[in-house]
Amino acid sequence: MDYNTSRKKLVLPEYGRNIQKMVNYLLTIEDREKRNKEAKAVIQVLANLNPHFKETADFKDKLWDHLALMSNFQLDIDYPYEPVKPEELNKKPNKIPYTNGKIRYKHYGKTVQKFIETASDMDDSPEKDLFVKNIANHMKKLYLTWNRESITDEMIFSDILELSQGNIKIQPGEMKLVDTKDLIYRNNNNNNNNYKSNRKNRKRK
Repeated sequence: MDYNTSRKKLVLPEYGRNIQKMVNYLLTIEDREKRNKEAKAVIQVLANLNPHFKETADFKDKLWDHLALMSNFQLDIDYPYEPVKPEELNKKPNKIPYTNGKIRYKHYGKTVQKFIETASDMDDSPEKDLFVKNIANHMKKLYLTWNRESITDEMIFSDILELSQGNIKIQPGEMKLVDTKDLIYRNNNNNNNNYKSNRKNRKRK
């Protein structure tokens, strides 16, 4: 018996052994014109096997790259596109730059810090007051998401004062935030809705 485990390993297993045989056959064709013609026929077969590639702008480039790979870069034809080179396959990707900025309170996140910085640069106006109030309510909601212990408006105002480096000072009684019980109810209600939605999605599958 001829088992796949005893055969030569496929370069791109997703195409199967028959496609690999087609590529191997291309390497045996001596006439360049015929080799080019047959290579285009193989590309058409690859396109039929990968219809989802057609949704991308460079899907033909990918197919010619696959052809070059399966031929171990030995196929001498007139490529319509510059195929991938062997050295590019082993090239390490560029490192993703990570921000070094520190987050004072991780439960608020960096976005809240940026909001507060923006509010600090705003001139005093009703729009600024509304913006700060929305930030404060959002901070209170985030705080309760991670910590169900009692939280007062004054604690949120103190955090805003610190994060704004003293630029945003809210006097006692100057601003009233959403009640803690209401925020907890909203968080629980959102969690229940998400749970029900996930259950429905699983049933559909």
